[in-house]
Amino acid sequence: MVNHRTIDESTTNLSADDLAALRENLHEQRLFRQEQLRLLAGPVTSRTEDRLRQRAAAQIEVRVKLAASARMVLADVEAALTRLDEGSYGPCHLCRRPIERERLMIVPQARYCARCQQVKEAQS
Repeated sequence: MVNHRTIDESTTNLSADDLAALRENLHEQRLFRQEQLRLLAGPVTSRTEDRLRQRAAAQIEVRVKLAASARMVLADVEAALTRLDEGSYGPCHLCRRPIERERLMIVPQARYCARCQQVKEAQS
């Protein structure tokens, strides 16, 4: 169910402190994802060759999925930092209304307001 809550100024205005906190959060997420990708790119180690052979397929699949997820989140974080730098951070990419402050504080790389995000997810 889509919530059509009225967006008022108290939930959409981002102060300079809010933007600074969001920027810091995004930088931390960038570092985390970069480190995660670095670790995932490392060699798979195991004590015995038999165990490695038995688990190799599953481990490789998990590592590939984790790396893909980390790359996607890193790209979203990088895009959010670019929007911050360009002064275009905050509006929804679909409806162009401001993304709620609370949503950005939880998901600072969000491209869509909660309503448009629900619509996109329902379409997938």
